[in-house]
This record gives sequence, C-alpha cells and structure tokens, in this order.
Amino acid sequence: METSQGEEEPQQLHKEKEEDRPQNHDSSTNRPMPLMALNHVSRLCRSVEASVEFYTTVLGFVPTGRPPTLDFNGAWLFNYGVGIHLVQEEDGGDLPDASLDRPDPMDNHISFQCEDMGAMEQRLKDLGVEYLRRTINEEEGSPIDQLFFNDPDGFMIEICNCENLELVPAASLGRLRLPWRSPRSARSK
Repeated sequence: METSQGEEEPQQLHKEKEEDRPQNHDSSTNRPMPLMALNHVSRLCRSVEASVEFYTTVLGFVPTGRPPTLDFNGAWLFNYGVGIHLVQEEDGGDLPDASLDRPDPMDNHISFQCEDMGAMEQRLKDLGVEYLRRTINEEEGSPIDQLFFNDPDGFMIEICNCENLELVPAASLGRLRLPWRSPRSARSK
C-alpha cells in the first residue's frame, strides 16, 4: 500500500488485546469453524521454473494466473482442490538440502491422496524420480501404501492411499468434515 507521499506503508499485524475480546466466548467458540478445506501450500524455491516443471510434470498441477500486485518472481499452480504457490527464494535463504539421499517420512511434508498407487509409482519410475516406498498398518487389516520423494528444493512429498485409515476423533467434537468416507465408516452405516 502506498501513502499519499508515494512511500510504501508497512503492513500491519493485527493482534487483539485482552481488553478488546468479548467477555462471553460461548457465542463464537461453540459454533462450527467456517473453514472448508486446505486452500494452498506456499513453497520457497531456488528456481521457480524448475519447481513449476516438477509439479506440473510429476504431480499434474496446472499453472494459474496470479494477481498483478504480486510483483515478485513466483507461480501459482492448482489441481486436486489445492493450490501450490511457489515463491523465488532470495539469496541467502535457508532451504533444505535438495541432495538428500533418502526421504525421511518423519520430516515436514505435504501428502496427496491417491486412488491408484501402482500407477503413481510407475510414473515416478518413468520420470526417474527417486522415492521411498513403505506400507504401514498391515497388522490392523487396513494397509496404507506410501511413496515419499523430494521436490527440486528438498521439500518432501508423500503420496498415499490414506482413505484406508479410519479417522477417529480423540474427542467427540462431532465437527469433522471429511472429503471422503473411510471404508469402515461406509460399511457401518
């Protein structure tokens, strides 16, 4: 935002003060959250072009327009109901080591639900993407297959068939809004 003198006005962080909060929280905290879904994930990258190539070729994302006010090097991608916003790293940034030998499933990552794990694994092989494959939860009778691999900047991506895992809330909030129903909950109805 610019002021009348042409100077850029700093962005302000809104932080509510204790005395500004309503005394009765029941009306706002007991209502369901107005959230609908994950909108986008923002990623710093060494090369926006290399990351666009990776996310479009390997994962099938599609470039979309960005508002013209975003006058820095970046790109917006979209597919599967979620966006990925890529932002060019400034010199001296602190990105992970992109040359990691093997992805660590316990590290930060984003996960995509997959309906055909065999086809996705074949795609990774065809494109020469190194990945780690594992299956968990076999003992419980609901095996979950996972593929882990890194993008060009070392950010880990997981592909899974996690719909096999039934989500059971730790507390009875009754407010879970799932994009799919697990096989067990579908059978029990």
